[in-house]
Amino acid sequence: MNIRFDKLGGLLPVIVQDSESGEVLMCAFMNEEALAKTLETGRMYYYSRSRGKLWMKGETSGHVQEVQEVLIDCDEDAAVFKIRQVGGAACHTGYKSCFYRRLERDGSLTQVAQERVFDPEQVYGA
Repeated sequence: MNIRFDKLGGLLPVIVQDSESGEVLMCAFMNEEALAKTLETGRMYYYSRSRGKLWMKGETSGHVQEVQEVLIDCDEDAAVFKIRQVGGAACHTGYKSCFYRRLERDGSLTQVAQERVFDPEQVYGA
């Protein structure tokens, strides 16, 4: 594998896309271990920059992501993962996509017409 983890301090930016609808669900990071675990298991693993550790998507919520296809860009330093989202929501805030807000020209954020799939307090606690 010729993935360029060296360009971003050991991390690979990844776009996560619904394999059926094409909707962008997440943008996250992987280190080499996360990529290896993802390829080995067929489920998405990421590297959490804030927690400084590896994590499997859905390990707490049950909303796992099953890999359908992986695309690597021409510079070998970014990836697109096409996945099947189990449980209907990719975002920890309960929305289907992490991209549920629109930045308006005046700089304000407005919510895109998207309803919450789950209540984060019920899934993760207070």
